[in-house]
Amino acid sequence: MSATANEHAPIPRPSDSLFFALYPDAAAAARIAELAARLRIDYKLKARAIPADRLHITLHYLGAFAGVPADVLAQAHAAASQIASPPVELTLDRIESFSGRRAKRPIVLSGDAAAPLEALERTLGAALEASGIALKRHPRFTPHVTLLYDERRLPRQAVEPVAWIAHEFALVRSLLGRSQHEVLARWPLMS
Repeated sequence: MSATANEHAPIPRPSDSLFFALYPDAAAAARIAELAARLRIDYKLKARAIPADRLHITLHYLGAFAGVPADVLAQAHAAASQIASPPVELTLDRIESFSGRRAKRPIVLSGDAAAPLEALERTLGAALEASGIALKRHPRFTPHVTLLYDERRLPRQAVEPVAWIAHEFALVRSLLGRSQHEVLARWPLMS
């Protein structure tokens, strides 16, 4: 094949994204889903809430890809296997709209990162970067669960706290445009 043919080959569309996440336990997921349902009614939001089985806190987003690249998967596994962290207590106690480039903005349940959660996020990030994965990190980690995406913007406000203890973190594959998540691997958080 000539160089000119390669130059004109279509760039494959991303079909998958990979990220590390903390999932709420069943009771916390149910409380978060109830909160999202109440917000939809109270604020007359049009968007559908994210299903309870997809509610999560993203620790690190690894990127969008055409398929799941074996090298990135291997690097992510190697980095995650190095993590030694105790279980992490999470408390989310406010809702707010995050800004975004799209017309529909994420409405999230968020909270402040306690020291153990910040340590887990920072340690995993350093391990991923050391393994060769370039991360796009926000200067300040804000733990949050996206409830839904809506055109309406909600002001930041306190809500009854939702708390749980994360005993593991997971590497997740999101099938883009299909609203599906697949947990590829899990690592325990142990004392």
